[in-house]
Amino acid sequence: MIEQGQALPNVVLTELTADGMKNHQVTELFADKKVVLFAVPGAFTPTCSAAHLPGYVVLADQIKAKGVDIIACVSVNDAFVMKAWGEAHNTSELMMLGDGDAAFTKAIGLDKETGSFGGVRSQRYAMIIENGVVTELAVEAAGEFEVSKAEAILEKL
Repeated sequence: MIEQGQALPNVVLTELTADGMKNHQVTELFADKKVVLFAVPGAFTPTCSAAHLPGYVVLADQIKAKGVDIIACVSVNDAFVMKAWGEAHNTSELMMLGDGDAAFTKAIGLDKETGSFGGVRSQRYAMIIENGVVTELAVEAAGEFEVSKAEAILEKL
């Protein structure tokens, strides 16, 4: 599993924008930026939709006021699903990034096998990234939702 002080791997995350599909090289996207990246097991799933994503939507201005350039949500879903989920939750201040093949999630060692629920998915976590390096990592224990929520990350900024 990735640790604080380590650089993120250079893999691609996808985003569907008004201008079409964008493939983002992680190292380029986060270069020279302060980023809050949080991951959910799945778009449109209960805790993710009812609490995790909405928390970042509500606190986006306060998080950005702490010098954060990008607030990004990533999930092992395709960019089309991430865009639809973002539109359903008014995520105009967030980047909704798809990790359709779980390449990013596997590369940072935060994948989990969920069987018939959805196969390989991401663990629930949040991280603060500065110039591509993880400076804070908060991984939830199975079934928990405390350390990766927006309020907890805002306190660490």
